Amino acid sequence: MSPEDKLKELGIELPAPAKPLGIYVPALRTGNLVYLSGMLPLKGGTLVCTGKLGGGQVDIAQGALAARTAAINAIAALKAEIENLEKVKRCVRLSGYVASTPDFTDQPKVVNGASELIGAVFGEKGRHTRIAVGVASLPLGSPVELDFIFEISD
Repeated sequence: MSPEDKLKELGIELPAPAKPLGIYVPALRTGNLVYLSGMLPLKGGTLVCTGKLGGGQVDIAQGALAARTAAINAIAALKAEIENLEKVKRCVRLSGYVASTPDFTDQPKVVNGASELIGAVFGEKGRHTRIAVGVASLPLGSPVELDFIFEISD
């Protein structure tokens, strides 16, 4: 099943790629690699939630949903860059940044929301290396920000 078919099966319609918040491009291809800039959990131009993990502002389920939403935005940016998601040979790297309190240590559970979606859409090609890092704050008060590296075919 193609990634586009998988998205349909999951009930996901890709949004238009989000406009950058600064002076950068959402996706950049060099050779057979596509680097995606930081993706936020925007839906309709608004964050799905704001705040930090830990301390009661955002719980793990909300954080994982935010990570999933950011991953949907990443797939949209990737598709805009390469036009056809069947060109994806592998998701090489997912970097997840989680705005969290100093005592919060479940960043991996939050970023799983993105990893699970990438696996569901790309199957074996979606298996990736990953980091999940806690940070003090993120743009617009977002609880998560993701960036990716994908290997693609010509």
